[in-house]
Amino acid sequence: MIVRPHRHWFIRLFAWHGSVLPGILFRLGLNLLISIVAILLLGWYETLGVRLTLAPFSLLGVSIAIFLGFRNSVCYARFTEARQLWGGLLIACRTIQRQVEAISPASGPRIAALLMAFCYSLKHQLRHTDARADLHRYLGDEAEEILPLRARTNAIEMKISRWLSEQRRSGAVSDVVYTQLDNSIHQLSVVLGGCERLASMPLPFAYGLLLHRTVYLFCTLLPFALVPDLHYMTPLVSVFISYSFLSLDTLAEELEMPFGYANNHLPMDAMCTNIEINLLEMMNQHNLPATPVPDAFYRLT
Repeated sequence: MIVRPHRHWFIRLFAWHGSVLPGILFRLGLNLLISIVAILLLGWYETLGVRLTLAPFSLLGVSIAIFLGFRNSVCYARFTEARQLWGGLLIACRTIQRQVEAISPASGPRIAALLMAFCYSLKHQLRHTDARADLHRYLGDEAEEILPLRARTNAIEMKISRWLSEQRRSGAVSDVVYTQLDNSIHQLSVVLGGCERLASMPLPFAYGLLLHRTVYLFCTLLPFALVPDLHYMTPLVSVFISYSFLSLDTLAEELEMPFGYANNHLPMDAMCTNIEINLLEMMNQHNLPATPVPDAFYRLT
């Protein structure tokens, strides 16, 4: 995620890091090249007797803008839901740790380790990265029991539930406290299921493909419709219009799956570290991880 300080509006016009412009620069270059070709072939083009007018492009442009806006709204809703789920994970971890510290302080380090392992395991599951190092850091040799499993994150949650069941059988917690803690643990399942749903169910492929093809066909033919009227201004206008459509298309692709490392994805490394800091402070620990800060390119991963 890009985290930039507030700047003057004029300076923001030239912002590079965090913009989708680097990702579409080559495609804009192709559009510029097509515009130049359209200018060079204008004389031959007019002798054909077939002329593209701006009327169909105006209608098509409005339609594309509406569909791009709808797609971006849906993708941003997925991004927002993912952020709310991880915010809910922070709340659930704080609540569970607070309740455990109140009823069984001796179990605090064990539950905190399981909660941190849950968070990091979920992060690696969503990003399809190797969780071995983080699981060993929090669970030690116990991680070898979990690593061969497919549903590792769910297995960690089961360990927290088994601890709670043991406390109930031993009489350490009452039925009321058991119910409250079980409801808090259930929130981990809600977060896990919600994130798995977002990660495994993208937008319908045919819908995105149709919009993608339409945008590129529109941007390819646009210079030939502009050149009879704009002549040497064609490249400027064509590239600017293409920038608008290609940027929206690219941004929607990033927001659709918000769990990666792109500029507009969630900073799950930072969120996991934030959860770890909260849990350690609740146990009065002083050896805390450093607070995450953006790098030189304003990126917080």
